Amino acid sequence: MSRKVYVIGVGMTKFEKPGSKSWDYPQMGKEAGAKALEDAGVPYEEIGQAYVGYCYGDSTCGQRAVYEIGLTGIPITNVNNNCSTGSTALFLARQAIAGGAVDCAMALGFEKMEKGSLGTKYTDRTNPIDKHAQVMIDLRGFAPAPPAPQMFGNAGREHMEKYGTKLKHFAKIGWKNHKHSVNNPYSQFRDEYTLEEIEQARMVYEPLTKLQCCPTSDGAGCAILASEDFVKKHGLEAQAVQILGQAMTTDFASTFEEKSCIKMVGYDMTKKAAEAVYEQSGKGPEDVQVIELHDCFSANELITYEALGLCEEGKAGELIDAEAMTYGGKWVVNPSGGLISKGHPLGATGLAQCSELTWQLRGQAEKRQVAGAKVALQHNLGLGGAAVVTMYGAPEAD
Repeated sequence: MSRKVYVIGVGMTKFEKPGSKSWDYPQMGKEAGAKALEDAGVPYEEIGQAYVGYCYGDSTCGQRAVYEIGLTGIPITNVNNNCSTGSTALFLARQAIAGGAVDCAMALGFEKMEKGSLGTKYTDRTNPIDKHAQVMIDLRGFAPAPPAPQMFGNAGREHMEKYGTKLKHFAKIGWKNHKHSVNNPYSQFRDEYTLEEIEQARMVYEPLTKLQCCPTSDGAGCAILASEDFVKKHGLEAQAVQILGQAMTTDFASTFEEKSCIKMVGYDMTKKAAEAVYEQSGKGPEDVQVIELHDCFSANELITYEALGLCEEGKAGELIDAEAMTYGGKWVVNPSGGLISKGHPLGATGLAQCSELTWQLRGQAEKRQVAGAKVALQHNLGLGGAAVVTMYGAPEAD
């Protein structure tokens, strides 16, 4: 029988523009890991396994980063799952505890990125998203624009054509997330913009202006997970956030066969993962107050509303117009500022989302605090592909 798993400690660095700060991934990992251990109130020696995520680096960067925290000989597994790398490390740490392998585990993620849009590192072998790119090329060709915003931008165009969604709907998402980031000291960007400034920013690939696209970033995040017995033994009930449900999916046949850019960028992965989490947890979108989701581009946030079941297909624009996704609305989505403002160091993103939601459920999010937050939902997506959806519950102890 699967054991209950709790997040007992979280920590992260401020996300920074690549090259703007004199640090390397071991220092990033050490800072995030030390903060998470301090938050948990347990020493590194209590950690039974570590799962360390990053996309750019040699084969044992995970060990090199963790060695800055301690040298205890534990299993350290390096994880790479594109933009869902951080939550994949979280998923593996949770599995280790739920299955009884260990009572306490660390999920750490970091990234030291290069400036500019993401590109292909290896040109002498098959590109892992060649099948995804081919779907887009067959449907819409390939434009002289960076591949990632082109893929997600085409999903946005498809939504506009099918459901009448407007450019302003995508811009409103960028406006919301930049506004939220003003109160997040960990965010790479903390500037607030008017809706007109979002709309009139440089067009990267329609419907996506620059202020609707996530930047490349350096940074790290960490979560310490533990079993129920460990929580009780160490008296951590008042801070332990329970993982109520979690699922990871990869691409389905529909990703490639349905000839849809919305499907190609992971809609069905998200939908199926969310359905599994709702079944596991016994909770649905109506029970959730706060959500951190993968807004690599505003178009992805919009289609993710529908994939997570926050509304019917085609109705995301109505949610946006009703301001249902911000303070005072039905949910607060991306109170951290999301990837668009907070930044997107690939290996760290899923663990930064976990950190934000843990703080929200403990009532520790300061100016970002969502009133009455008791249940939280996390969504982290990587093309190629993998989606991880997680449901969290607030600490039960007073």
